[in-house]
Amino acid sequence: MALFITYASYSQAGIKGLLSKPEDRTGAIQKLLDSVGGKVVAIYNTTGTNDIVLVSEAPDGSDAVALAMAVSASGAISKAETVRAWTSDDFESVIKKAAGLTGAYAPPGS
Repeated sequence: MALFITYASYSQAGIKGLLSKPEDRTGAIQKLLDSVGGKVVAIYNTTGTNDIVLVSEAPDGSDAVALAMAVSASGAISKAETVRAWTSDDFESVIKKAAGLTGAYAPPGS
């Protein structure tokens, strides 16, 4: 399964909900991931630009992005960004593929 990192920030409504019922949201996120065959690897509450950093596994990128969209639609978060993550070993194949394509692209104006 592919590994994804999702950065998210609570909306005003999301913060209000947390304050009215403080709880660990990992179970709710895992339940959502279960619906697409994924799993929570780790979830962190952070300070700064993002309130949440979720590391998850999902069958493909459309699942991970769809989950973030569904949570966003609830109004609980104000922004979400999901990126694909690779281990160094897995990324080596991406690097090799890029190396083989080097010089194959004609930039605009060339």
